[in-house]
Amino acid sequence: MSQLLHHTITFLADGKDGIVPNYNPEVPGTLQTPTGKILGWTAGIGLALAVLGGLAGWACIAIGHNSERAGLAARGKQAILWSLVSGMGIGVTSGLVLAFYNMTQGK
Repeated sequence: MSQLLHHTITFLADGKDGIVPNYNPEVPGTLQTPTGKILGWTAGIGLALAVLGGLAGWACIAIGHNSERAGLAARGKQAILWSLVSGMGIGVTSGLVLAFYNMTQGK
């Protein structure tokens, strides 16, 4: 089965005799700069919101411990954890998108 699949993919991807021609997708030069700006702004805003979520979490912990509200402090600890996870996710995702975008541009 795997040999049949390999031969089928080779036949379809062959540029000379195959069905699918060789094609390298590229973003037009006029869109390269705006796309990079949009990705940068999106990542920056997302990271800023993650930092604000972390600060709000620390405030909830402080208020919860000082006013003896254990539930508020526990929610603050969860907020800090999730803001860290979301910040790492945004950073990794934006880095991957920019890396793949730059690889297709040949940079």
